[in-house]
Amino acid sequence: MRETAYLVTLKGEVFEGEAAGSLSKDQVASGELVFNTSISGYQEIVSDPSYAGQIISFTYPHIGNYGVNSFDNESKSIFANGVVVKDLDVRESNWRGERSFEQWLKDNEVPAITGIDTRRLTTHIRSDGAMPCVFGVESIENLKSKLNKSLSTDGKDLVSSVSTKNVFKYGSGKWKVVAYDFGIKETILRHLSSIATVYVVPARTSYEEVMSGDISEGTLDGVFLSNGPGDPAALVDIALNVKKYIGNVPVFGICLGHQLLSIAQGASTEKLPFGHHGANHPVRRIVNGQIEITSHNHNYAVSLESAKSLGLKITHENLNDGVVEGISSEDEFCFSVQYHPEAGPGPHDASYLFDEFNQLMERFHAKKR
Repeated sequence: MRETAYLVTLKGEVFEGEAAGSLSKDQVASGELVFNTSISGYQEIVSDPSYAGQIISFTYPHIGNYGVNSFDNESKSIFANGVVVKDLDVRESNWRGERSFEQWLKDNEVPAITGIDTRRLTTHIRSDGAMPCVFGVESIENLKSKLNKSLSTDGKDLVSSVSTKNVFKYGSGKWKVVAYDFGIKETILRHLSSIATVYVVPARTSYEEVMSGDISEGTLDGVFLSNGPGDPAALVDIALNVKKYIGNVPVFGICLGHQLLSIAQGASTEKLPFGHHGANHPVRRIVNGQIEITSHNHNYAVSLESAKSLGLKITHENLNDGVVEGISSEDEFCFSVQYHPEAGPGPHDASYLFDEFNQLMERFHAKKR
């Protein structure tokens, strides 16, 4: 028998449900509330470090039916502050399933709440934007007293809480690539390792240290800027470090890495009303008009106005709301996209971007010769 639990948003809306995951009487989950529209891939979503500081509400009503396994985790730790679902399945029904989704949440000390009217909750977020919330088994009044605006991700450096503390090597490929870990996902590393030996470094590793060649054991062929959580405007020092690479080595960025590469070129960022979180966002590739269905997880985006004023080459655009989805500079050997081309989870329409990074390094070295 589950205990009654309540979720309360900063706008004062109250939702009744039941305690799940690791939620207990002496625990209150809090964070910025966002919704994800993916139908499957809940294990990859919850284990994505980009959700640090946030509570994830799934719009798909039935979550947990195929369980979880040891292969699909995107990181070694879970940084999401909580999970909200309509119907939580406690039994896995899949040959790859090793344990139930709820048991996995418990094992990783992730609080959850089930039985929530997630349709009403999603409508609330779409109307009023991503906002702080709390949930727990306490009274509604007690929960309301624990709400405050500081639970928002605005102005916060959340990268420091998810980035690796030590350099490590991943895979063995043709090129030598340094990957900045702002919250990098396992599937991204698998894709990169198909073309390069990857040296994963902490978020604030200096340009000088990387270019010395000590980390990459000699010649450096490229730099990758990963996804990650929080407000890119709070990471000015990292953007200034990224700026040093532009024109000196091929650079490929995704998600937060895309935002930081844009800031390094003078652009600004802005917070979206409720962000992009899902695996079905249509993006137009401007060079040929091709439409890609893509996987997203971000609350911030590059300002279209600032990108245009700087004359940045915009390569991709979101067909839902016109958000800048990609930029590039052929002369300076750098490009980036706002979405997750590794598809962990999601469609594989954008996996060609890793091939483009490979070709970019080829052109860079051909020019040097």
